[in-house]
Amino acid sequence: MTGSVDVNIPRFNQACVAVLTGVAFITQWWPIVAFVAAVLALTRFAGPRYGLFTQIYLRFVKPRLDGTAETERSGPPRFAQLLGVVFLGAATVAFLLGVPAVGWVLTLMVTALAALAATTRICVGCVIYERATVNR
Repeated sequence: MTGSVDVNIPRFNQACVAVLTGVAFITQWWPIVAFVAAVLALTRFAGPRYGLFTQIYLRFVKPRLDGTAETERSGPPRFAQLLGVVFLGAATVAFLLGVPAVGWVLTLMVTALAALAATTRICVGCVIYERATVNR
């Protein structure tokens, strides 16, 4: 899928992921990780109109912002979101299999990368996408 997206939507999603997975780790309550994985998967595969974080941004945050939003290609953030689904899905499986250390390592990787992207606009998943698709 090609197109463009308001640059604030992926950043807001990444901030939500970072906060919620961080809270999950602090409280050691892994069902939050499963919830975030489900939200990301629904958004990624069913579309942004079904994305909880996207809808929160569009309905409550964007109307309060001034001016028109900058846009970016949608492919890189969609790929990064897919990586989040894979890693948080694997973390959820690890929790269900009784291997919480693996689940928390995977979760903290996503937390750190989501926080990095939300605060600096350095999206590692986007960089991977760009490098993998160059000249294609």
